[in-house]
This record gives sequence, structure tokens and C-alpha cells, in this order.
Amino acid sequence: MIATGLALTGVAALLHVVIFYLESVVWTTKARAVFGTTAAEAEATKEMAFNQGFYNLFLAIVTAVGIVLVAVDQREAGAALVLAGAGSMAAAAAVLLLTSPDKRGAALKQGVLPLAGVAVLVVGLLT
Repeated sequence: MIATGLALTGVAALLHVVIFYLESVVWTTKARAVFGTTAAEAEATKEMAFNQGFYNLFLAIVTAVGIVLVAVDQREAGAALVLAGAGSMAAAAAVLLLTSPDKRGAALKQGVLPLAGVAVLVVGLLT
């Protein structure tokens, strides 16, 4: 169960690296098609998206470091980092879902994997 939880949270971390790329690197170009923004909207929100992208990157890094620590037998510290990183991903997706129901698809895309990973990891740690 622990390995499955780590695999799910690892995929969630990779997804959040992709989100970082979209928000912080290609926001005013390729990301416009993904997020459905106009050139003017993308330009007006460029700084906010850049910052938000880094939040996603940092959550991915925390989660990845936790996975590595579990793999090198630092289970408690690693699990804490994975649960903090992936739990924050799931919580942010819940906030998006609750505050912007029209963005349900995006919230589910960014939240289901980390939530499932956290749930499976907790079950694995408790058994």
C-alpha cells in the first residue's frame, strides 16, 4: 500500500510540475489554449500566474523529496513531507472546487491523484 500511495503522489507531483510549466513558463503563449484565456487576459494575469506556478512547483518538490526519503528508509520524515505536499495539492483543489464550481474539471484533475495517494499512503502506514 505504501508503494501505491507513493506512486500516486509521485504522479501528482509530476502533474504539478506540468502546471508550473504552464503557469510560469508558457502562460502567455501555449497555456492560453489550456486555460482558455485571451492574450489580454494572459498578459494581465502574468505575474499572478508566474507566482502561482511556483507554488505548484514547490509542492511537487516537497512531495518528491518525501518519496525519496521513504525510499532510503527515512520513512517518518519522508511520509510527513509526502503528506504535507500531496495533502496541500488536494486541499488547493478542494478550494478551487468549492469557490469556482465552473472549474470542477480542473479541480478534479489536480486533486484526485494527490487525494487518492494520501488516502492509500495513510492506510499503508497504519497497517
